Amino acid sequence: MDAASRPAVVIDNGTGYTKMGYAGNVEPCFIIPTVVAVNESFSNQSRSSAKGNWLAQHNASVMADLDFLIGEEALMRSRFSTAYNLSYPIRNGQVENWDAMERFWQQCIFNYLRCDPEDHYFLLTESPLTAPENREYTGEIMFETFNVPGLYIAVQPVLALAAGYTTSKCEMTGVVVDVGDGATHVVPVADGYVIGSSIKSIPIAGKDVTQFIQQLMKERGEHVPPEDSLEVARKVKEMYCYTCSDIVKEFNKHDRLPGKYTKQWTGVKPKTGASYTCDIGYERFLGPEIFFHPEIYGSDFITPLPVVIDKCIQSSPIDTRRALYKNIVLSGGSTMFKDFHRRLQRDLKKIVDARIVASAARLDGDVKSQPIQVNVVSHPIQRFAVWFGGSILASTPEFYRACHTKAEYDEYGASICRTNPVFKGMH
Repeated sequence: MDAASRPAVVIDNGTGYTKMGYAGNVEPCFIIPTVVAVNESFSNQSRSSAKGNWLAQHNASVMADLDFLIGEEALMRSRFSTAYNLSYPIRNGQVENWDAMERFWQQCIFNYLRCDPEDHYFLLTESPLTAPENREYTGEIMFETFNVPGLYIAVQPVLALAAGYTTSKCEMTGVVVDVGDGATHVVPVADGYVIGSSIKSIPIAGKDVTQFIQQLMKERGEHVPPEDSLEVARKVKEMYCYTCSDIVKEFNKHDRLPGKYTKQWTGVKPKTGASYTCDIGYERFLGPEIFFHPEIYGSDFITPLPVVIDKCIQSSPIDTRRALYKNIVLSGGSTMFKDFHRRLQRDLKKIVDARIVASAARLDGDVKSQPIQVNVVSHPIQRFAVWFGGSILASTPEFYRACHTKAEYDEYGASICRTNPVFKGMH
């Protein structure tokens, strides 16, 4: 049985979380934090025994290579043992530590997916502004270390766009608003090709919502143990936050009926095992509000998300703009807040309509401009839209033809991974 007749492995490595599974499935098999915990004691031992006998040195370095954990296990182990150092291989969508990344993939393949990499084609994802050299590194690791038969590196927004369409008609023109844990990108795509010059990136993402909630609860004097406060803020964000239509009205509602809108959080102190409770109030709607009023979070970046999306579309080629406004696809866990898509659509429509009115006034009503349809697409698989898009595309026959193969790599080297042809999975 050859590798092309088996389902491909789809791994979407994000800054905060990695989604992995097999092509053809609707959901990833595993979603784990993108983090590696390495046992430093062995690395130090190998350095100290460098002067001594070579066998002890060799054993220590082998142990250092073997003794590491990833995901939730890594976070748990580092909590209870100081010997383990945490390393986050990806920052702001870009791989920064290739050693840690290789270890991470190793555990993903052998411990989680439990497959032989030589038996499956692989689809990996990358952030829209990744340097071509990074694709070469990825190709080198995949073909040399894991000996995979075929590899395709897809750009995340293109996959998210494919995920928005579960019908037979695959519309590959649209704007992808990808709000991950560590980075937010607004990426226009025309016919499956990313319009690179119009990509906008924002330094506000899921991690910032968590930190803002943590800060609000701390300032209000809620008694959350310090070692637990980030985790509590993350859970509050995921369970209780929503997007409001008017922040002033929302404040008034909370002040009028605190009993109705304030939630209670009960937790257990990790060290003593005693339970504690705290109130969750304004942070329920103030957390997601930083996308629409970033100035409440900090003064470094103050452009609201709808304005950034509008600028992105306005800087795209003029013949694509109508189609882009009509298909704004959300992707990433931080777009899952209740009513997020409605608020985004409303604010964006206000900006577009104001522009049309202003241009009509300038032209004194000589030319009647056509209204522009603004449509923000929300779908249930938003949270792992990129992975799901990869799963759809990697289960088509075209995928296997578009992949770079081990034979090509052996002949031409890692440079073949620089370009990955765009293909459409559905007809």
